[in-house]
Amino acid sequence: MLYYLLQYINEVFDPPGFGVVEYITFRASAAAITSLLITILAGPRLIRFLRSKYIEPVKEEAPAEHRQKKKELPTMGGTLIIFSVLVSGLLWAKLDDPYVWLIFLSVLWMGTIGFIDDYRKVVLKIKGGLSAKYKLIGQVSLGLFIGLYTRLDPAFSVLLSETTIPFFKDLMIDYGWWYIPVVVFIITAVSNAVNLTDGLDGLAAGTCGIVVFGLGGFAYLGGNTVYAEYLDITYIPGGGEVTIVSMAIVMACVGFLWFNSHPAEIFMGDTGSLALGSAIAVIALLIKQELLLPVLAGTFLIETLSVSLQVAWFKYTKWQYGEGKRIFLMAPLHHHYQMKGWAEEKIVIRFWIITLLFFLASLMTLKLR
Repeated sequence: MLYYLLQYINEVFDPPGFGVVEYITFRASAAAITSLLITILAGPRLIRFLRSKYIEPVKEEAPAEHRQKKKELPTMGGTLIIFSVLVSGLLWAKLDDPYVWLIFLSVLWMGTIGFIDDYRKVVLKIKGGLSAKYKLIGQVSLGLFIGLYTRLDPAFSVLLSETTIPFFKDLMIDYGWWYIPVVVFIITAVSNAVNLTDGLDGLAAGTCGIVVFGLGGFAYLGGNTVYAEYLDITYIPGGGEVTIVSMAIVMACVGFLWFNSHPAEIFMGDTGSLALGSAIAVIALLIKQELLLPVLAGTFLIETLSVSLQVAWFKYTKWQYGEGKRIFLMAPLHHHYQMKGWAEEKIVIRFWIITLLFFLASLMTLKLR
């Protein structure tokens, strides 16, 4: 909205300097600053409100020290992230760009599912919150909508079933009608992976910020004909606007860390983790970088695999030997290191460092192509 106002002023009055509003880099920076300021300024008031009403029960299976430290902290802080992203995106992005609205939709859709889960746990005191079945229905329905819409709408002709394979030049695969199941799987998998990672102060917010920053960079390159041709990546007409929303998400995560870094004053809850996870998945799908996610979002993959391996090994050993055994002291993996006695801050920072390494590895795919 602010973009259109500044554009109108530039066209009618032609004041010096106002032409920069047409540049993606300027509006992405403006969206980032706006998102950061909204998060930091609105955070204290939200924390006071949530602390008086919405204290999240700590998971019983968490380490004892973890339960003791986190038992009086408010949740649903993801509402702050969602609000910051939507406001800054609406102010600075081109609202006739369908990519922008699909990202907004994914954030609101899964943010609402997460909010219902948090509300049931915190307010209604229903153990476990929203059942896994209904969360899955929400994820699958979003995936079906995104898949069908991008498949059938002519405006998304570039988003047909073909996609590039990282590390290989001119190697494409065509999903065909498998495209829609792939979209459903990626949205479900990534949103669940971020949800699993949200277990320590600042872990999910910092990791998401790094991953979305990487996706925003790829969106900027893919939305520019010169860069896309030079780097041999799929050109996405209008995809540059994804960069603006991506930077709003990045700085909403950074602003949230102002309150969520150790010792945390607030949790994002499923409201934030499911919204961020779906945003990551949808952004990657829209810019045709979904197959890069195992590299760029490798931290989320490791966390998910730790849970899957733990459960599978426990069931197998119980069936084989009559007693279940564990690979890790506790899953997801961050709790394993907690049980080993690592300080929470050290675990989080080391996971951030690993995520940065994955980010750099993803950049290597550009030149290797």
